[in-house]
Amino acid sequence: MQIHVVQARQTIFGIAQAYSTTAEEIITSNQLSNPNQLVIGQALVIPIVGSFYWVQSGDSLFSIARRYDITYQTLARVNNISIDQPLQIGQRLYIPPQTRRNAETNAYVEPIGGRVSPALEQATREASPYLTYLAPFSYQIQRDGSLMAPPLNNFPQIARENGATLMMVITNLEGGKFSDEVGRIILTNENLQDTLLNNIVSIGHEIGFSDIHFDMEFLPPENRQDYNRFLRKAKDRLSPEGFLMSTALAPKTSAEQVGAWYEAHDYKAHGEIVDFVVLMTYEWGYSGGPPMAVSPIGPVRNVVEFALSVMPANKIMLGQNLYGYDWTLPFVPGGQFARAISPQQAIEIARINNVPIQYDIIAQAPHFNYTGTNGRQHEVWFEDARSIQAKFNLIKELGLRGISYWKLGLSFPQNWLLLRDNFIVVKR
Repeated sequence: MQIHVVQARQTIFGIAQAYSTTAEEIITSNQLSNPNQLVIGQALVIPIVGSFYWVQSGDSLFSIARRYDITYQTLARVNNISIDQPLQIGQRLYIPPQTRRNAETNAYVEPIGGRVSPALEQATREASPYLTYLAPFSYQIQRDGSLMAPPLNNFPQIARENGATLMMVITNLEGGKFSDEVGRIILTNENLQDTLLNNIVSIGHEIGFSDIHFDMEFLPPENRQDYNRFLRKAKDRLSPEGFLMSTALAPKTSAEQVGAWYEAHDYKAHGEIVDFVVLMTYEWGYSGGPPMAVSPIGPVRNVVEFALSVMPANKIMLGQNLYGYDWTLPFVPGGQFARAISPQQAIEIARINNVPIQYDIIAQAPHFNYTGTNGRQHEVWFEDARSIQAKFNLIKELGLRGISYWKLGLSFPQNWLLLRDNFIVVKR
């Protein structure tokens, strides 16, 4: 696969010719709605085996080979050139595909309004071949230890047909928000915990879940050890029943990090107790905050490196957003919330408003500004092929277990193409 960034005056046919492929292949792979009107700065995934590199000033066979983690002898051989032959600026070199490594993948799927829409079900069907786990969101803990189930519709069947493992997501959501009170009640009452775990086991076997995933957020800080004790108890109950167990963790960079979202999540304890964790490494840019990248690579790396200091890499799944935000400017705290959009929607907004897409090298994220129909200024940050490849590179560099997506239903075709190109998805 090749990532190509559209330049001024380039056409889909010219790009296809440069990579020895067809316009139809590029259009289909990237689901281009208007291929005759590309956006400057738009990232396209070129569906070819391997990739091409155009020689720049100062390049050598050795420097290019090192960049792509191959030997300069191999690079010379596959391009049928002598290792002593000087390179010409602009010369096209073929880079053979890199070896893929195994990785586990997860995607949450959240029905909205108490129903599974046809579009959400279709998105789930399309993504499931690329998934180790499919995680319907969520079973909500009730104050008596029972569970309120999400609508599942055909999710179990879709998972079975595609070899995906069902993940049972357990949350302390109440009234649409994470409830510290529900968390406190459950974590401090042994009898309610027994009832809850019995219900989890019963439903888990009935539906066919294989992993039990606790996503308990905004717990009271004083219940940190209570949560750890509960997880140990849950592990002792669930493992003999044949279930894996995992947790979702807020994005911390130290054990002492303060804040309602962070304090009750004990990275070291979770790493010791559960089979794997999902780091919620997104929402730096969020709907109620100022415009910025949703998952900038620097802060994401900082969270992962802290996690690695207290747990093994093969227990860590990197959290990744499948969305971006469109902010109305000027940003006012407590004012208008940003609108969540898919990467495909972001590109369409840029196209309609005839504005180029910029790329923040430090954050490794695309963004642009435009003027709305009412004259208000907007700022958009989203994900594209470049930003997701940066996360894949981080996973490979640090040897992580894999990646977990929040959430299905937002179109991002380039992600799935690159996922398949970078990894062999493990099926349990």
